[in-house]
Amino acid sequence: MQIKLIILYVLALTFVACSPKTWQITDSSSTRIALGASTQSIADTSYISYLKPFKQTVDKEMNVVIGEAAETMRGHAPESLLSNFSADVYRQAASEALRQQIDIAIVNLGGLRTQIPAGTITLRKVFELMPFENELVVVWIKGDKLNDLLQFFAKVGGEGVSGLHMVIENGKAVDISIGDNPLDVNMLYSIATNDYLAGGNDKMYQLAMYEKRVNTSIKVRNMLLQYIKNETQMGRKIQSKLDGRIR
Repeated sequence: MQIKLIILYVLALTFVACSPKTWQITDSSSTRIALGASTQSIADTSYISYLKPFKQTVDKEMNVVIGEAAETMRGHAPESLLSNFSADVYRQAASEALRQQIDIAIVNLGGLRTQIPAGTITLRKVFELMPFENELVVVWIKGDKLNDLLQFFAKVGGEGVSGLHMVIENGKAVDISIGDNPLDVNMLYSIATNDYLAGGNDKMYQLAMYEKRVNTSIKVRNMLLQYIKNETQMGRKIQSKLDGRIR
């Protein structure tokens, strides 16, 4: 009996010793170190020398001029030159990829990470504008869900759109039209967007409630680059316009 008790005691100690420990943070602190001239004295000069040829190669490629912007394009709500430009390119590229006219395009303003200044456009600028590896996606959703999504846009003040017009009145979307026709809550609409938003992110939950989805495998960055290069080859500057798509 005593031997059994000893064995049970040893087993209990083994289980306790093997059980995972739970760690808790009891205190933390941080220090802000600004990188600049003040930190140059502590920089690892040997590592800087090692990276220099790589940086020179990357800079040479990233500084290549691929086009010219007719004017400065910034992204802001409810409607902006940059968001209109981006959404229009989304819709055009999706229509060409699927060989059918896509009804609308939706771009999140938060995904446009910089502005495009007037003048030359470099490869670097497009990477700064779209630093993510997002892909172009087309989803089909019912008109009632699209209406709910546009009501959300009205609450947040607007997002990047193409192919639709709406008015924000007292925090609600009114006078909504898709193309030349009023929004039909029973109709199925095709929407060009990116895979991040198609997953319902940025609170655009309705985009994930699709009836159908097509992944084009086209990187959004490459799509923008190709559009700029094509326009440049045809002797045109990159430009956009405000046409009252969200008022």
